[in-house]
Amino acid sequence: MRLLQHRIAGPEPCPYLPGLQSTTETLLMTGVSPEELEHLLERGWRRFGPVYFRPVCKGCSECVSVRVPVQAFVASPNLKRVMRRAAHVRMEVGAPQVDDVRLALYRRWHASREVERGWKPDRIGVESYAMQFCFPHPAAREFSYWEGETLVGIGIADETPRALSAVYCYHDPSRSRLSLGTLNVLRAIEYARRRGIAHVYLGYCVEGCESLRYKSRFRPQEKLVGRVDDGRHPRWDPV
Repeated sequence: MRLLQHRIAGPEPCPYLPGLQSTTETLLMTGVSPEELEHLLERGWRRFGPVYFRPVCKGCSECVSVRVPVQAFVASPNLKRVMRRAAHVRMEVGAPQVDDVRLALYRRWHASREVERGWKPDRIGVESYAMQFCFPHPAAREFSYWEGETLVGIGIADETPRALSAVYCYHDPSRSRLSLGTLNVLRAIEYARRRGIAHVYLGYCVEGCESLRYKSRFRPQEKLVGRVDDGRHPRWDPV
């Protein structure tokens, strides 16, 4: 593992809760092994390309790292309906890749979020997509979802020996009835169970943020207590 840069970004407007300021600790690193990534996940870090980050906002602890204990997970009746509706959707798992079909799907999905949720425009290009989603890493996985030969969704994840971290998901906005974002988490949990993986990490849950509230649907669930620095053992409590 090689640390290239360590910085604190912010304070800047919080992307999750209006009227608040956020501060983020970031590490720019290469050569991070799956085992080292798992160590970071257990302590509340996330990976996006070569950047590892966590919130370090003073006086605020709304961003809570959550994970699902795979063997204990039981789908609610509502989640079972999602699985039945999308039973015909084929999932393939491989290395992340970029092509015109993925770029077009991402742009359609993001454009719908710009209208519905006021997101800033993002006309992502090949180089930017490759850096964010396809940066070479032994843990990187792509979950692609297909109706027949039509790509309808992409889930980006990291797989370590005992953890699966859901990094990002985008999908066809015209297929909202399939609840593909929810399906991606359910399929990730199924995949982890088959692989003997103990936990699926869902990133940060923020109670007051609508776009992150869906994470609380996957139960049972555990939350990381406090901010954990190296040298301390992380404590995960049942939600």
